[in-house]
Amino acid sequence: MSQISCFHFKSYLCQTLKYSGMEFFKKEKKTALEAIEYAQFIAHAPMVFQASRVLRDSGILQVIMDSRKKGLTLEEIVEKVKLPHYGVRVLLESGLGIGLVLIDDNNKYTLSKTGYFILNDQMTRVNMDFVQDVCYKGLFNLEDSIKNEKPEGLKVFGEWKTVYEALAHLPGFVQKSWFGFDHYYSDDAFPLVLPLVFKNKPKKLLDIGGNTGKWSIACARYDKDVQVTIVDLPGQVNMAKANIEKHGLSDRLSFHGTNILDESQKLPKGYDAIWMSQFLDCFSEKEIISILQRCHEAVNEDGFIYILEPFWDRQRFEAAAFSLQQTSLYFTAIANGNSQMYHSEVFLKCVRAAGFEVVEQIDQIGVSQSLLKCKKK
Repeated sequence: MSQISCFHFKSYLCQTLKYSGMEFFKKEKKTALEAIEYAQFIAHAPMVFQASRVLRDSGILQVIMDSRKKGLTLEEIVEKVKLPHYGVRVLLESGLGIGLVLIDDNNKYTLSKTGYFILNDQMTRVNMDFVQDVCYKGLFNLEDSIKNEKPEGLKVFGEWKTVYEALAHLPGFVQKSWFGFDHYYSDDAFPLVLPLVFKNKPKKLLDIGGNTGKWSIACARYDKDVQVTIVDLPGQVNMAKANIEKHGLSDRLSFHGTNILDESQKLPKGYDAIWMSQFLDCFSEKEIISILQRCHEAVNEDGFIYILEPFWDRQRFEAAAFSLQQTSLYFTAIANGNSQMYHSEVFLKCVRAAGFEVVEQIDQIGVSQSLLKCKKK
């Protein structure tokens, strides 16, 4: 089967089986003993996270893995990573409790399966880097963010209303982790959805929330005749311009810098298709409706709106639903204070309220995405 045929087949199976993340959360699955053990894990979660990260970044997990099944003693690990004996000892003992390492009767440490994935799994690395560099300090202000409906944690980076205004000005390592997280969950979906978006052969496409221009570049390469306009904040537009110039596509990609939250700012009109990837989850329900209403004016009568979003209730695996639910707290404390990774029904109500109907919904695209194809009612 071709990649796309295989994709449609998998999508059909997923829709037929009606995967729903809601099923994960309807029944108690732990015994009382398991529950109290898990409660202790939660109580010590900051220690668990930081110890795991330092074990990864200090090279301790790496040298243990490199020893293969032989294992290493504490003294051997200290010698290889060139860190204080005490520090390595407390990290390893923490790692035992977390479940990252194992110890045998000869006091030799080996890597557990979980330790292997902490060290080698790309998704886990992307998630940990994002939490550490973008979220960790700011999440201390989660309670105030909930009460005030403002991203109170964003102040660790400076005085900004939202992270999107701040993004072009954040330290380089923070930007790297932010974009690494954002791109990881969308990039693998792009090759799968391009044929679906270009099935109706749009000549003019509006890419709202274009970020670094990855989607627009992919469109220009997929269809040599399409003209794409990127809509984003001026700071983001400048980043996209620089990236697109490097790819030699400036003649086919244009830009419209605007603050999408300003309802007085209209979108350019006359587009056959409008694309939004992991964009609308950055806004409240009221703001989503407002943005979609302006899309209603911008798209041609026979045009389509394509929305790529990860809905937590449409995930096949519980870990995926869990990850999205926790990511919502980033939006609460850091991003803007009023958005989240949405339950699909909450999101679809916004789509309908803006005057659109969903003509096609395909779940289980890439890591966690769903594609909504919408047209005017």
